[in-house]
Amino acid sequence: MRKVGLAVAVAGLIASAVTAAGPASPPIGVGAGNDWPLIGGGVDESHFSRLAQLTPANVKRLGLAWALDLPGEVTLEATPLEVGGVIYFPGSYAAVHAVDARTGKLLWRYDPETWKHRPMAMHFSFGANRGVAYEAGRVFVAALDGRVIALDAKTGKELWVAESIPQGAMNISTGAPRVMNGKVIIGNGGADFGARGFVTAFDAATGRQLWRFFTTPGKPEDNAGNAAMEAAARTWGAEFLKNAGGPTTGGGGTAWNGMTFDPETDRVYIGVGNAGPYDPERRDPGNPKGDNLYTSSIVALDAATGKYVWHYQENPRDSWDYKATPNIQMATLTIDGKPRKVLMHAPTNGFFYVLDRETGKLLNRPGKTTLVTWAKGIDPVSGRPEEYPDIRYETGLTKMWPGTVGGHNWQPMSWNPRTGLVYVPVQQIGALFSRRGGGGDGSFNVMGLTTAPVAEKPGDGHGHLVAWDPVAQKARWDVTNRNLWNGGVLSTQGGLVFQGTAEGMLHGYDAVSGKRVWSFDAGLGIVGAPISYSIGGRQYVSVLVGYGGTSAAYGKFMDVGWKYGRQTRRLLTFALGGTARLKKEPGPTFKVDAVDDPSLVLDEADVKAGRELSVQCAACHGAGFHATGTPGPDLRESGIALSFDSLATLLKTGALMEKGMPRFEYLTDAQIRQLHAYIRAKAREVLGTRKAVDDAVTPKL
Repeated sequence: MRKVGLAVAVAGLIASAVTAAGPASPPIGVGAGNDWPLIGGGVDESHFSRLAQLTPANVKRLGLAWALDLPGEVTLEATPLEVGGVIYFPGSYAAVHAVDARTGKLLWRYDPETWKHRPMAMHFSFGANRGVAYEAGRVFVAALDGRVIALDAKTGKELWVAESIPQGAMNISTGAPRVMNGKVIIGNGGADFGARGFVTAFDAATGRQLWRFFTTPGKPEDNAGNAAMEAAARTWGAEFLKNAGGPTTGGGGTAWNGMTFDPETDRVYIGVGNAGPYDPERRDPGNPKGDNLYTSSIVALDAATGKYVWHYQENPRDSWDYKATPNIQMATLTIDGKPRKVLMHAPTNGFFYVLDRETGKLLNRPGKTTLVTWAKGIDPVSGRPEEYPDIRYETGLTKMWPGTVGGHNWQPMSWNPRTGLVYVPVQQIGALFSRRGGGGDGSFNVMGLTTAPVAEKPGDGHGHLVAWDPVAQKARWDVTNRNLWNGGVLSTQGGLVFQGTAEGMLHGYDAVSGKRVWSFDAGLGIVGAPISYSIGGRQYVSVLVGYGGTSAAYGKFMDVGWKYGRQTRRLLTFALGGTARLKKEPGPTFKVDAVDDPSLVLDEADVKAGRELSVQCAACHGAGFHATGTPGPDLRESGIALSFDSLATLLKTGALMEKGMPRFEYLTDAQIRQLHAYIRAKAREVLGTRKAVDDAVTPKL
């Protein structure tokens, strides 16, 4: 389904400008050429290809060149790299694959065996990895447990391993490392648990740690003499600073995705995540107006030393899981008649920011890429949001848009210098924040605050591909996708935009008009971003197919009908004249083949307690055990979960750790019995032998 964002006449004007520009490529520093050596294609992180063989006129001849099946993989979020005819990408738990880019032949595979190293890390993630880095014949990957690993690009041989996360910290790594002229930088996640955020730089040749920058302050004695930490400390209260820096008292601000290296200034721009825990009264008690730096900010650092240069905070005193972690793009834009070197950013809070790359100052008034109800706008002078009242659940309950999944999340947007547009993967859904409890099956209660998805406004539950004019700060066109959670974006010199969808389609659009000009049924949802490269004068487009990520935690809101283990995860590659075919896959289905033991009598107190405990299971098995097919199976259909004894054995022994199922040795028999009761209750709701009650407990405004 498609809706037109502006008059056709406007698109015509843009088309005329692009045609007048002719076929000349943008400067070498913009986007990617024949290879795709960096996550964003080029150092600007634009996700733009200068290749022009594929066009709206000939894209109908684009066909599948080859497909590589990836058995054992589940969630595939990575943007692959391609260097010298070889594609590199990680799987669900950072297993690195090297593939012949012309034929699809697997050349080597390296498995970091995350389940053997710091197995507790597996509790804090749903098993996903967003990419690898390449420089000077080395491939770099970050394992979930925080190890940064350098591999020989030709053989996959391990060259060095470095620890990026200290012992005892609750941080994890799911993002792609970046390379910075002989250095490798990596961040981490864990803000939702209150972990302290930081980024670490290593020597690319040896793995020696070069520097570390923390994104929230530590205790006063630890901050002393560090101007950046002393400045941040002044935005936090004394009570927080007493215990700052602990595994769950770090304030959040983890930098788990967006990082952009600027070789011109030798700076790196860090996208810092949400504050944690969400409730500011628990996170930073007695400090009702503190900004809580550097959470929800872009921070510029000197790449050589890690020293602070500037910051811009998009959400002071974040209370909603808003984060600055989506990709950060460099560009040159004409603003007020002058060429300006800028950073462009569409964070989860729903606004689009254009910042001066040198100073971090706002250059124009940000526009709204999706429904936004938490702020009227962003003051163009101060750069601070013009917030609406009662957005921090001061009265105990707040509903607001965007929700915790954000208006734009980690899926990369693409900047096309020829059209002057940024193509942003956007979603619309709200969130409830409650200190009163309740929330239904999609809710989570963390430290007294309940959060839950809310879909009640027109347009909720849909993703969009928005063509955004960063100078005018408004949409030029907008394609509405059928489902909420969709893929990253690639745009090309030839005038095309590619995006995958939750329902398993890879679409190609005319970059100027937004008209859909090509589609391919991949047989499974797509969340990663495509890439484009050229070998022997032939242009290819490649994308990983493996629906997942945070879809399970959103349960029914991101359920597209995929089933665990039924659809094949793949790397697909297309070229003009491609004739390969995929084997027929089982299609989506919403039928749940629930199993039950009718003789089992459920204790309602156990069911209620099990519902509270199930928050530990939701990231893999679904909110309220409403599974989405990834990364874990539907426990309502599970024979193992049918029996208390078999469930207890699995949880305590970790027999399936190698497949991503953590060991829960800390759960007592009573807690396992409660979880078992809740699973059985949810199965009976599907079977119609028990009334569904959880969805009816959402508190009212």
